[in-house]
Amino acid sequence: VQLVESGGGLVQAGGSLRLSCAASGRSFSRFAMGWFRRAPGREREFVAQVTRNGGRTYADSVQGRVTVSRDYDKNTLSLQMNSLKPEDTAVYYCAAGEYDSILEVEDHDYWGQGTHVTVSS
Repeated sequence: VQLVESGGGLVQAGGSLRLSCAASGRSFSRFAMGWFRRAPGREREFVAQVTRNGGRTYADSVQGRVTVSRDYDKNTLSLQMNSLKPEDTAVYYCAAGEYDSILEVEDHDYWGQGTHVTVSS
């Protein structure tokens, strides 16, 4: 079972990036899936999710600037990020857990290796 992120890179402030997470090895249709990030010197934090029931929630820090989407047929999760800020610089991780909400996810659940996002000012 794997979660593989892609789409990170270097972008100027105000720019956009689209992150993708490809899940393989099993169906995640009954799982909550989401994105977390860890900035240098900071704790991992929640970014956005699609809940088990298909709802979408966002961290206050990204609300209005990012859109999370999920393709159940392709077993993928995406994160469209617009109006990027230097404080969005972090390693972004895709996660999946058999919970109603990805906020319940734990380290032993499914995590990708991360993709780096750097936003220059």
